[in-house]
Amino acid sequence: MASVPGVAHVAAVNGYSFTSSGSNSAMIFAPLKEWKDRKDPSESVDSIVERIMAVTSLVKDADVLVMTPPMVPGFGMSSGLEFNLQDHTGSSIAQFQRVKDAFVDELSRQPEIGQAFSDFSASYPQFWLDVDAAKCQRAGVSPSDVLSTIAGYYGGSYISNFNRFSRLYHVTMQAEAADRVTRQSLNNIYVRLSDGQMAPVNNFVTLTPTMGPQGLSRFNMFNSISVNADPAPGYSSGQAMEAVARVAKQTLPSGYGYEYSGLSREEGNTSNNFVIVAALSLLIIYLVLVALYESLILPFAILLAVPVGIMGSFLFAQLFGLQNNIYLQTGVVLLIGLLSKTAILLTEYAVKRREAGMRITQAAFSAAKARLRPILMTVLAMILGLLPLMAASGVGANGSRSLASGVVGGMLIGSVALLFLVPAFFVIFQWMQEHWMPRRLIDVLRTQKLTP
Repeated sequence: MASVPGVAHVAAVNGYSFTSSGSNSAMIFAPLKEWKDRKDPSESVDSIVERIMAVTSLVKDADVLVMTPPMVPGFGMSSGLEFNLQDHTGSSIAQFQRVKDAFVDELSRQPEIGQAFSDFSASYPQFWLDVDAAKCQRAGVSPSDVLSTIAGYYGGSYISNFNRFSRLYHVTMQAEAADRVTRQSLNNIYVRLSDGQMAPVNNFVTLTPTMGPQGLSRFNMFNSISVNADPAPGYSSGQAMEAVARVAKQTLPSGYGYEYSGLSREEGNTSNNFVIVAALSLLIIYLVLVALYESLILPFAILLAVPVGIMGSFLFAQLFGLQNNIYLQTGVVLLIGLLSKTAILLTEYAVKRREAGMRITQAAFSAAKARLRPILMTVLAMILGLLPLMAASGVGANGSRSLASGVVGGMLIGSVALLFLVPAFFVIFQWMQEHWMPRRLIDVLRTQKLTP
């Protein structure tokens, strides 16, 4: 890994990883060189991850998962998907592992998924320790004393703290590593009997070789297995989550499910509320426009024209190979505000001219002509200001390009479309309003002292 171009250095930690802990776990941190020293596209983060995966695939004695840090620190362990398979039936761990293996294998075959990984295994070599309660009772020692003695010598036991030389020292009891690595080491560990004598704990226990999981975890109070997955190049996290839902529906038996964790959980909760939030936003905008124009029909001239600019935003993102990420969505929100302002001003000018006595078509044409120069100045100023972001490089370049490309595409296509669509929609909806609710027009004309 240290020989991969772009990697500054590596640091290894044994016995622990982001997904598990144990004697067969490890993790390697690989900080990258400074951005200014990685000018070659082959030294981008995605390229480096692919090279590390290719290098580590040659290691046949290890299962290696390559992860990048999360975009938001504190939300999970990686930037990919994190979720937990859940067993709602309470079946055996071996059965749960078979379900997990089938799910991960099928998930890895999906085009939206780059890699799917879970290091859970129910086949770790272990010893099952049985305490002979009858022997303990005859010898005058309780089984809990035997177990606590073994736990202290092998796993460690906190004793006390003491102060010396103005420092606090932590005292933990544990046998030396060389004295706790074999089955025969139990002969050298003694437990105190009721008469004060000492006896080896091996007299009271029986070790049986077995296989089992190295650790068990729960999520929402159900047995769970953690699974990590990364979106394939060219696919967003939302598309990868759709693939997870599709595979879960196809492969998970009845009584099994999954729940996201970390940043994926926040994204999933946000995605589920998108339709409701969008509907409420449109309703609020419509009500504001109704109050502005005092009309139930005329606001549709604005609401139906703005989506054209949004389509232009996603068209530019498709042309430049950008993903539908949070930066592009932020640009869309900005774009909606700018296009709405333009559409509102066009409609407002047309309404004033209609109230002044112009014909509907004449009022629409006059408003578009009057607002042509200000609209072009606003669009050009916005586009010229965002062009440097479209060609951004360095840290955060993807976010800058996504934000700028979406806004530029939406402003360019949306503004041109608004110059034609808003006047056309105004003619349609203003005609509908005057024919369906003519009293409103008569009152306006009388206020202006004009003949209807």
